[in-house]
Amino acid sequence: MIRYPLRTLAFCVLALGCQDASTDGPAETSSSNDAYEGRLPTPESFSEEYPEFDRYWYQGRAELTRYALRQARYGDQHDGEAVLVFVTEDFLPGPQVKQEHGESPDAISVLKLNAYRRFYTGIYPYTLMTSSFTPALEPRGPTLKLSSTIQEWCGHVYSQINRRDDGLHAVSHSYFQDDADQKTTLPAARLEDGIWAQIRIDPSAIPIGKQALVPALDYIRMRHKGLRAYPAEVTRKSDLKTDLVDHPVSAVEVKYPALGRDLIIYYEPKFPHVIQAWEENVGPQRTTAVRSRAIVDDYWKHNGASDGWYRDALGLAH
Repeated sequence: MIRYPLRTLAFCVLALGCQDASTDGPAETSSSNDAYEGRLPTPESFSEEYPEFDRYWYQGRAELTRYALRQARYGDQHDGEAVLVFVTEDFLPGPQVKQEHGESPDAISVLKLNAYRRFYTGIYPYTLMTSSFTPALEPRGPTLKLSSTIQEWCGHVYSQINRRDDGLHAVSHSYFQDDADQKTTLPAARLEDGIWAQIRIDPSAIPIGKQALVPALDYIRMRHKGLRAYPAEVTRKSDLKTDLVDHPVSAVEVKYPALGRDLIIYYEPKFPHVIQAWEENVGPQRTTAVRSRAIVDDYWKHNGASDGWYRDALGLAH
């Protein structure tokens, strides 16, 4: 499924365990699940074996983390789950797609994030996923591409942003009349959806202060906001306490005064900068996600009926 740069190292089988699930309160990030101990590594145990960026992210595996989600929607909080899937792959900067075959000297390595969420509002489900593609190796730069989908029983929507020399090329398609089909080129700006991968790559390199920022694509679509950059302020914080994590962590906070919205992503200060939790506040409505389990695995190889135990290892709903 995934092609890796020449710096890719050989696989290493680690006899280390997964974590217990936690659905309420701070995530249990240090305990193991007896049923899967010795079968799958966690990000913490994997980073003990591969403590540098170029080694951790180039072992031919992805990092998968499950979060207990409390999603604000329609004036209520709805239980659900979120999964962040981080993996490196080769990326063709011209067409901005994954390189799957052939020789391409201009291919670059990106850290891809597939950010997945699923929750129910009453009888019907929402399923969201945003993919981001961010240069992983020097010379690094801003996120190159986003694509985002939202499906629910009224209809579905799709958005995509490609960073080009003349700005951000954006397209969107929607079932809903007021959104419909749109195509535009926006002035170059940074992308909120790219911050997650930038935390994993090097949080100290994230630009801070007042800036123009395109909010998360799923926020724009669910709140029916215009697809454009908005005035924002980004700050980095350390040794921060929150009710979502049981120990002090670092954080990136993004505030949009004009939108009445803020996002706080809580992560570990030490490499590999594991994301422990996040919260989004829109007025009085609060969405939270708390890490429950995490594994490192070449998941694309495990697609058989007998591989269902991997879902259990990650604590996914059936």
